[in-house]
Amino acid sequence: MRWRTPLLPFILLLAGCKQDMADQPRYNPLEASKQFADGMSARTPVDGSVARDTDLAATPDRFPYPVTTALLQRGQQRFDIFCSPCHGRTGDGHGMVVQRGFPAPPSYHQDALRKASDRHFYDVITNGYGAMYSYAARVPSTDRWAIVAYIRALQYSRYAPGTALPDTLRAKLDAEAAR
Repeated sequence: MRWRTPLLPFILLLAGCKQDMADQPRYNPLEASKQFADGMSARTPVDGSVARDTDLAATPDRFPYPVTTALLQRGQQRFDIFCSPCHGRTGDGHGMVVQRGFPAPPSYHQDALRKASDRHFYDVITNGYGAMYSYAARVPSTDRWAIVAYIRALQYSRYAPGTALPDTLRAKLDAEAAR
């Protein structure tokens, strides 16, 4: 029984340390500090630091996947979820948030965006542009490319060359234009 007596103060000491560790001094975010010469408690990252979730893979300049019906359907689904609230279901820039008073984004059907590279759309989705914030954390890379493919399909649907249409459809359009 004598060996338990010296353990009791040690156990009580350890129990007290646990509470001391929970009550250590700490800084709230952006709180001033006298510990550093610049007076800031938050330290800036070292130059060249890379966030742990940063994608370091090289981004291709052109579309990296074969364009399939399944890819376009995935792109349409992702576009409807993430892009159409601002850009509208047809990409004309008249989405629901615009109807509620927010600034209108550009139409995908203007000449500058029809001539823009696939990489441009991918980069805008990834990094944001103007009032649009980054979707990198919300939309995976493969889905960003699917959205780009769908944007191209939207653009092509409105500006398809007449020579690419079947003869029957071209004749029907010519007849409607003649009215």
